[in-house]
Amino acid sequence: MMELQDRLELSKKRNIEKLESLRLSKGSKLKLGIMGGTFNPIHNAHLATAEFIRDKYDLDKVIFIPAGDPPHKKCVLNKFKRFDMVVLSTLKNDDFLVSDYEILSDKERDYTVDTLRHISETYPNEELYFITGSDALNQMETWKEFQENFKLAKFVAAIRPGINLLETQENVETFRQRYEADIDMIYVPSLEISSTYIRSLVKNGRSIKYLVPSRVEEYINVHNLYGGVVR
Repeated sequence: MMELQDRLELSKKRNIEKLESLRLSKGSKLKLGIMGGTFNPIHNAHLATAEFIRDKYDLDKVIFIPAGDPPHKKCVLNKFKRFDMVVLSTLKNDDFLVSDYEILSDKERDYTVDTLRHISETYPNEELYFITGSDALNQMETWKEFQENFKLAKFVAAIRPGINLLETQENVETFRQRYEADIDMIYVPSLEISSTYIRSLVKNGRSIKYLVPSRVEEYINVHNLYGGVVR
């Protein structure tokens, strides 16, 4: 059986190959999904959401961008370990790629608008779809240069359980009218789980099997992440 480190190295090599293939395809009028987040850790609902939206909008690729030092969240886990888990999770899906842009950034804080500018400059002829949660969308007016985000990408907000739907609908309508934002709200039939829930289970020694990819479960166990040992 392949050891975890060997599997990780294979995943990183394959991800580099996928990114290079995308680079060579620049100018082909591709539709690219952009999915940012702390991924602390990445879980099956993240992956299910990305795949559902990729299929619904006929996206050519979805680029996952793990956050380096996000301004709105305090990450409890090293950014490189979070990156490793996302890479492991996307190995077997040729339509999923992982960018280390924010992970390797030397900026004090990483903002969505700067990342979208970078992606837009890297792939100037492609159509960008920024995938986010409805909870994040409700906080968007606190983001740096938030209006500029709407000029750089179409926004697809995945409706999450427990989020005030009326508030989200009102915000979407406001953004459309005031800023000519192109936003869709999408109900995604994915699991009702969160990274916070995963961390809580691990801390209490409970099973996370089938909630995260098996390779992520193994990575958490091997590196003893989140203050516990998974059963």
